[in-house]
Amino acid sequence: MKRRTFIGTSAAATAGILSCNTATASSKKQDKTFLLKNNINHSVCQWCFGDIPLEDFLKTLKNLGIKAIDLIGPENWPLLKQYDINCSMCNGAEISLTEGWNNPKYHNTLIKNYMDIIPQVAAAGYTNLICFSGNRNGMDDETGLQNCVTGLQKIMPLAEKYGVVIQMELFNQIDHPDYMCDSSAWGIALCQQLDSENFKLLYDIYHMQIQEGDIIRTIQNNHQYFGHYHTAGVPGRHEIDESQELYYPAIMRAILATGFRGYVAQEFIPTKTIKINALKESFVICDV
Repeated sequence: MKRRTFIGTSAAATAGILSCNTATASSKKQDKTFLLKNNINHSVCQWCFGDIPLEDFLKTLKNLGIKAIDLIGPENWPLLKQYDINCSMCNGAEISLTEGWNNPKYHNTLIKNYMDIIPQVAAAGYTNLICFSGNRNGMDDETGLQNCVTGLQKIMPLAEKYGVVIQMELFNQIDHPDYMCDSSAWGIALCQQLDSENFKLLYDIYHMQIQEGDIIRTIQNNHQYFGHYHTAGVPGRHEIDESQELYYPAIMRAILATGFRGYVAQEFIPTKTIKINALKESFVICDV
């Protein structure tokens, strides 16, 4: 499943049938055999495990001592509160991945959506709210950049007032053809023009390895613009183990060395029979 599909169907996925691979999810006691150093603040994107009902998935995270989950909207925040799980990246204000801030025809809708949700994010005790550039559709990058600045400037005072960080995600052109925010350089230029500590980039390691590579040096040189990280294996967007080309322990050490104290969220699509075991392995790999 791709995330562009999941965003429109997450409510239905929440009501899905729990697979036999997650039989341990009902446990309410923390798994004392799964111990992490937690130098990295771990999180996970629920859409990658969309066949597991959200409440069962939260029980599993609670059992593992994982304290955060990504890409959950306001309708499910009360459930997160019930299990004391933080929403490390909120969604629900965007239109879609392809219809974003680079196109002025979407600005009125986006401004209304974000002005409505920013106070809700703060009231819930959360910090991060995702946004997207949208596709080019023939638009040149400089025009799109200026359109993003014009639109986002309308919501940044409210984000600053409420302490909410708006984060635009970087994507590659293989999975998301024509998406505009497809390079760290373009995203950094947007950050510089907005000039606000409440606007950052969601640096997706998987996407940027495909699009431009040079992951560790990019993080070292530009970490001040990165407010959140996503992981996945390359190629295939699967497990981050030795079956793929990225060496995540070194990447995590580089992130830690910058002083980063935000969240790193697993966003791989598991292929292993026991999906939760694959997730546990990914947390251990990143737990440097």
